Amino acid sequence: MKLTPVMEKFVECWGEMGIKWGVNRTVAQAHAIFYLSPQPLSADDIAATLAFAKSNISTCLRELEGWGLVRPVHHRGDRRQYYEAFKEPCEMFRRILDERKRREIDPTVAVLHECYKEAAESTPADRYTRERLHAALAFFEAMIPLYDELRHLPVGSNQKLVKQKSRLRSLVGPGQKRKERAVEQIATARRRTVLREVCTAGDHDPAGMR
Repeated sequence: MKLTPVMEKFVECWGEMGIKWGVNRTVAQAHAIFYLSPQPLSADDIAATLAFAKSNISTCLRELEGWGLVRPVHHRGDRRQYYEAFKEPCEMFRRILDERKRREIDPTVAVLHECYKEAAESTPADRYTRERLHAALAFFEAMIPLYDELRHLPVGSNQKLVKQKSRLRSLVGPGQKRKERAVEQIATARRRTVLREVCTAGDHDPAGMR
């Protein structure tokens, strides 16, 4: 697959993002090529495009399959294995989040449950530890069902939800806006008070000091 300068820039960017997410650069770059390709590609195609050994690309393909980001495609009469990426961004990121939850969040929640059950309450330090563990566990247990509800929404519904972000902000954020207005009013009142004090002090200064 011949990459244009714009495609090369995207592939490089996707690889850098992959590193920041804890994903191997080559794996992320291979995924970027699959995402940009209008037709399924083989390991040979990816290896030639990235100038890597086919054995390395085969490892990348297994990793991408593990993340659920590519799927195999069979071409009749061709013994080579081809793959294609899931192209819808909402679906793609849902799959990434699902896999990260399975690999990272679920084991963390399991350990939190164990720690909370094992935490003693004999000393103030123990009670504080148990309190913090409970707070973390409560957060995860509140967020996971919410995520599960969102992930089961159709792609179109998720896109509509994103487009309504400003409306959602107005629904969930009035308290914050009131706080911001109150802080600004207090700051304004303080500035006026200081200004009056300065003006008053100036009126009482000796003439030689003005």
